[in-house]
Amino acid sequence: MEKRKTVFVEGSISSNFIASSIEKHQTKTTIGAHNFFLGQVRADQIEGKIVQAIDYSAYQEMAEDKFYEIQEATLTKFDLTSLHIYHSIGKVEVGEICLFVLVSAAHRRVTFDALEYLVDTIKKEVPIFGKEIFEDETHTWKVNN
Repeated sequence: MEKRKTVFVEGSISSNFIASSIEKHQTKTTIGAHNFFLGQVRADQIEGKIVQAIDYSAYQEMAEDKFYEIQEATLTKFDLTSLHIYHSIGKVEVGEICLFVLVSAAHRRVTFDALEYLVDTIKKEVPIFGKEIFEDETHTWKVNN
């Protein structure tokens, strides 16, 4: 069985990690377009309390399998040169990045379509759970929308 690269990053996804990921593609001269999505933790107000962080958890093996299925389906559906997905696990503070999706292709249009498909499918299908933590340390389970 092939060894797959893990999707999960402990804590927030740093700007250096994002920049490095994009920089690594400069040697791939068949790429004409990159498109990326960054999911950031919002300071939502829920029942009068402000979210301070989200603590992400998952049954990682099952989630990794689902991410792999989504990647394979996306690569079959769209003419991409490369596709990368990274999602935080653990605590991510408001303002920090929790999801990074990068798609690359010869032409720009396919990157827009593929990226929208990918993010929508991830939100619907991947078993990742977020516990929203408030300033008073109480919490509630996040509803994806």
